[in-house]
Amino acid sequence: MGSTDEKIREEENKQMEAPKMVPFDLNDFTVIKEGEAEILMHAKNEVFFNKTQVNNRDMSIAVLRTFILKYRREHEAMSSKRMKTGPKASDVSAIKEEATMDFVTHKEKSNGDCDVSKEISQDEASSILEEQSSSLAGKGHGELKPPRVLEALSASGLRALRYAREVDGIGQVVALDNDKVSVEACRRNIKFNGSVACSKVESHLADARVYMLTHPKEFEVVDLDPYGSPSVFLDSAVQSVVDGGMLMCTATDMAVLCGGNGEVCYSKYGSYPLRGKYCHEMALRILLACIESHANRYKRYIVPVLSVQMDFYVRVFVRVYSSASAMKNTPLKLSYVYQCIGCDSFHLQPIGRTVAKNTSVRYLPGFGPVVPQECSDCGKKYNMGGPIWSAPIHDQEWVTSVLADVKSMKDRYPAYDRISAVLTTISEELPDIPLFLSLHNLCATLKCTSPSAVIFRSAVINAGYRISGTHVNPLGLKTDAPMDVIWDIMRCWVKNHPVKAQPPDQAGSVILAKEPVLQANFARAVASLSKAQAKKVARFLPNPERHWGPKLRAGRQITSKHVSLLGPEAVNGINNQEGEEPPTKRKKTEDPTPNS
Repeated sequence: MGSTDEKIREEENKQMEAPKMVPFDLNDFTVIKEGEAEILMHAKNEVFFNKTQVNNRDMSIAVLRTFILKYRREHEAMSSKRMKTGPKASDVSAIKEEATMDFVTHKEKSNGDCDVSKEISQDEASSILEEQSSSLAGKGHGELKPPRVLEALSASGLRALRYAREVDGIGQVVALDNDKVSVEACRRNIKFNGSVACSKVESHLADARVYMLTHPKEFEVVDLDPYGSPSVFLDSAVQSVVDGGMLMCTATDMAVLCGGNGEVCYSKYGSYPLRGKYCHEMALRILLACIESHANRYKRYIVPVLSVQMDFYVRVFVRVYSSASAMKNTPLKLSYVYQCIGCDSFHLQPIGRTVAKNTSVRYLPGFGPVVPQECSDCGKKYNMGGPIWSAPIHDQEWVTSVLADVKSMKDRYPAYDRISAVLTTISEELPDIPLFLSLHNLCATLKCTSPSAVIFRSAVINAGYRISGTHVNPLGLKTDAPMDVIWDIMRCWVKNHPVKAQPPDQAGSVILAKEPVLQANFARAVASLSKAQAKKVARFLPNPERHWGPKLRAGRQITSKHVSLLGPEAVNGINNQEGEEPPTKRKKTEDPTPNS
């Protein structure tokens, strides 16, 4: 065992050593600057880099700044509380044990041999105990060290370099990659960014899963931004984060998460997606439910602080905590979704419930079913999806803090306009309403003209319910109004704006055949416009340039079939450098025998 441990330490020490730089010609590279970091990118597609992810990186830096500030305040509050109350009995017993071991170790070092059964003297033990007790009362469990960050899939290292150079109070940033070319590029970029980057960022060639498993609870922040699904990294990631630390996770396999391949989504994330206008928010909630599932296996749970759908991916920021008792609340945060196949009606079925009796709480299965076999609005069947995270996906206090930080440093965020617009929209979302309705879908079901969003919002507010927009879809509406109220409002709208007769078996005809129970009031309500809308703040911005989206995986040869992803300029530039374009398909082997 001893020799094995020594070998492992030697391997780790080799990785920790300063990387030996391979000589390179600067003329072969293009310098790309983002924020305060600069990287060298080769003309060939050797190392993955996507300019579009500047939104992702800017958002991560903004959240990381807020996290470091809050984490420091939480530690100070805990330390001051310990100073007032003094050390706990468990802490004192631990100190006694540690004092005993320290004394034995000291004797062993000084005398060369030691009788372990021999007890230390009372005076010596008391002095050590007093010294360590005062240390515990004064510092909590020691001074707060700068937070360590693990970027599990670093590629060029741009994200790690930006963290090190732009985030104040950050500690060591460990950048991992399992590709030798990427690690060489990352180390080259670390050296290219000067002394600050060299002192704070270290790059290792390692499998992220193995590295995180062998470094449990060592990092205050773990960042997962893979090419595709993060599902294979989640189990080790939730173990590598310290208690109260932050896990940042991106998923770019939106076709899977949004219902294109439901069986694949179930195999990767343990949830079945539904295809609807809310599919991108459902993707966020599926990812959160998956992370919670992995955390629960180790008596841990998550608290989402920000969940974002931007461009072609979803990104979640969650705090990870350890508590066997709090973990029992997980079934209360998860729900199945019933989606009508004929209309826009959907209903949530919570997995669990609680029953309180005196001071005890019992955890029981949720009541069900919440829907009949056929939709009560249109008479069609339901599709069932999930389970999804049905608890809040944002912490509004965090969102406010992050948005304030972004606005105070707008010059330091290259994608300021986009991330401030997204955060502004998130700050106005109803935090306790899962999923949303699409006004255009409601009208498409009834084959009617669409009321303006202000008129529809006013009708919902005048009926006594809440309503807001969503950052996922500019036409999406979150509301706590039940579906029968929503359809009553639409029936009243259709009475004032008649539609052509439709076949009686269609969902819209069945809905309109019923008389409204609620008489909608379409008078404009004061709260029908959000503060951002009233101030005409931009909330949904167009892409800054063409071909703003996913890019080709590193190592793949760029050919003419990638024009839709990269644009003709990029494809032509590569082909001109390499000469003739290689054929996209291998030619069929000709029959060597001549035709007779």
